[in-house]
Parts: sequence; structure tokens; C-alpha cells
Amino acid sequence: MAHLLVVEDDPALRGALVRALRDKGHAVATAPSGMAGLDAAVNSPPHLVVLDLALPDVDGGQVLRMLRAVSDVPVIVATARDEEPEMVALLEGGADDYIVKPFGAAQLDARIKAVLRRLGPAEPEEPLRVGGLVVDPAAREVALDGRALDLTPREFDLLAHLARRAGQVVSRRELLAEVWQQPLGGADKTVDVHLSWLRRKLGETAQAPRYLHTVRTVGVKLMVPMPDGETGDAGEP
Repeated sequence: MAHLLVVEDDPALRGALVRALRDKGHAVATAPSGMAGLDAAVNSPPHLVVLDLALPDVDGGQVLRMLRAVSDVPVIVATARDEEPEMVALLEGGADDYIVKPFGAAQLDARIKAVLRRLGPAEPEEPLRVGGLVVDPAAREVALDGRALDLTPREFDLLAHLARRAGQVVSRRELLAEVWQQPLGGADKTVDVHLSWLRRKLGETAQAPRYLHTVRTVGVKLMVPMPDGETGDAGEP
């Protein structure tokens, strides 16, 4: 669980971000102004700060400079400004990433995880077990019923993400954001094609799924196979 600090003056947006990020498994604290955010970041250091630029007391760029003078906490700047020179200046001034409003929770979550991975080090992740399927993120190895599976890097990333969310429906939009880093683009067919390849290597089909179950119009979930061979929703790749 990442401990985040969201510095945002808009109450509605701040509340929406808190709910969305908590749903993603993060612990979230907030601050409504630049100086309050600076105080919180210094006195109760989070793992990462999401920093708005248009703050009521001090511009977010100045908050970033003051924060960098006393802390190396990762910072993602959230802004409606998308001019390249300003973005370059913010990155050179100490921001670890930036995100342009409006943005979705999946995109922000993907950027948070990418920054934390990049800045690590993180403790090695334990193998993920779903029935007879074992996904080892540290070794990037997968075994099914004791037999090693030969997966491409993208297939592995897709399966690992689903294994981390085993039993939960994961949307194609989230998969594009998390696995392909394409939160604002890409096509569902990209996900569908890779799911089809994964199913083949898992020894199943969309019509007779064991592990990968499609939930129509919503997404896909990785499940422990039913003992009696029952299948979930099918009919999609």
C-alpha cells in the first residue's frame, strides 16, 4: 500500500481522487493549499505527492521548489496546463512526472506505480498463486500445475496484473493503462488478442474458460477453476 498526499484545492476533485485512489488500494491524505501540503509532506512524509499547480495561496511550481529544498519525496504534478516549456521546467525543477487534467483514476494510478517502481527499491514481490497457476513477479516466471509456461514479456505483464487482482473484474481500460501504458488510447483488440494468446497457453478457450473469464461489456477476471468444470461468461475473446 502506497501512502499518498494529494494537494488539491477543489473539494469535489479532491474527494473524487481520494475515493478513486483508495479504491486502488492506496492510503490517501489531503491538503487544500500549497503551504498545508508542504507542511504535511515534511512532517508526515508520504511515499508520493500528487501536486496541483493552481493552488489558492502559493503556485504549485513554487511549492515544488520549496519541497525539493527539504525532501526528495516523489512528486507527480497534476495540472490543466499542457504547454511543453512549462512541463519541461517542472520536470527539471524536481517533478518526477506530470499528468494533464482531465485524467482518469486508472491513468493516475498507473503513473503513481510507475514512479514508485522507478524510484524503488521495492521489496521482492511474493509469488502469486491462483489455483494451479503460480506467477512469480520477481523471477518473471509462470508455472501451471508444475509446468513452466513460455510467455512473452507482455503476456507475462498482463497475467501478473490479473493475478494481483485475482477474483476481481479488471476493465480493458485499466489493462491498457497498467500493462500497455496507454490510458488515453489503444484499442480493446490489443487486450483481446493477448488474452487469446494467454488462453491458448493456459489450455483453455473463451468458450470454455478455466482461469480467464470474460465479463461481458465490463472486462476480464482471473479465477480459480471450478472443481466441477463450470464456466463463466464467455462469448468474447
